[in-house]
Amino acid sequence: MERMESRAGRTVAQASGYLAYVPAPLPPAPPIAFDGDAIDLLSKADQALGKLDGVATFLPNPDLFVAMYVRKEALLSSQIEGIESTLDEVIRFEEGEEQPEGKRLYDTTEVVNYVRALNYGIKRMAELPLSLRLIREIHAQLMRGARGNGKAPGEFRQSQNWIGAGGANLANATFVPPPVPEMKEALDNFEKFLHERRERTDRTHYPVIVECALVHAQFETIHPFLDGNGRLGRLLIALLLNERGVLSRPLLYISLYLKEHRLEYYDRLTTIRRNGDWEAWMKFFLRGVEQSALEAVETAKKVVAFRDKAMRAATSLGSNELKLLEFLFSHPLTDIQTAQKQLEVSYNTAAGAIGRLEKAGLLKETTGAKRNRIFRFASYLDLFEPPVGRSATP
Repeated sequence: MERMESRAGRTVAQASGYLAYVPAPLPPAPPIAFDGDAIDLLSKADQALGKLDGVATFLPNPDLFVAMYVRKEALLSSQIEGIESTLDEVIRFEEGEEQPEGKRLYDTTEVVNYVRALNYGIKRMAELPLSLRLIREIHAQLMRGARGNGKAPGEFRQSQNWIGAGGANLANATFVPPPVPEMKEALDNFEKFLHERRERTDRTHYPVIVECALVHAQFETIHPFLDGNGRLGRLLIALLLNERGVLSRPLLYISLYLKEHRLEYYDRLTTIRRNGDWEAWMKFFLRGVEQSALEAVETAKKVVAFRDKAMRAATSLGSNELKLLEFLFSHPLTDIQTAQKQLEVSYNTAAGAIGRLEKAGLLKETTGAKRNRIFRFASYLDLFEPPVGRSATP
């Protein structure tokens, strides 16, 4: 790790010879400078968030939309960490229907944990402010039963960690976060920044979106856990926007943007630490907020249009088909036995309803088998599938 010193922090030589980075407290000093480009980006990001917050007003069931969108975010955020699963695997796992084996089991567990951690955080914020205590609780949910379960889930680290390629050590690491004593001091300052509101007159106040940018970057620099820092740092963005009332529901997720711009993302964080360039990071972050918010709005519009079309098609088929379609929006993977129980009809009647929805193009059989068949609400799930092949990095 190279020597660094800027308004964002500095490297400090340790007794064993390596350099560790100790961040300066937030907010940055001197304050972030807003040029014309930054003001324009902030305005666009703010307008996009306003549109996103209005999504709930025209969604027939916003909670179902949020649930599906959170799953998509969980998949994307986990992919950044090399964790691979599919939307179908996550849904089947959540409903206790099927567990993949080997690495896929661990990967799917970690994605499901991401969903659980976000939902836990949103619910818990009704009782507890966004704080170090809540962050630890969320981390425990994130790591429960996953590969990092043995790395002190819910507890800040008590040893030095580092970031680097496979086989890297403290001597040749790409980045070494603050040692434990300095980490504790940095976390104390971090929590103070989270809690401070406009009653303080001795500090610069930033729009909430900019605070999100500061909080995310600072958390990643402190790197207070042995595992799960990246995913939790991305969760903090949605939680902070929700806590500060910018979004009434947790709908802003920028993992796709960060995944598409992964190299620039890491470069921007490094440039903060090396040169104190908070301005370039803020602009990068604001572009991500605008793009992610507008993409969520477009997805919501597509969901509304699809639902209207699907309801009309099911209504023309019959009452069982319409009732089953309503069920599919909350359980988009089903089988004949489940449909039979939901409709309270005979097996043959349920099979007939599924067959007619399949013929109408609303369901797709996924197994190719004659027995124990699984039917996928494909056109709906496809609206939430993480895109394949979109990347702005080599």
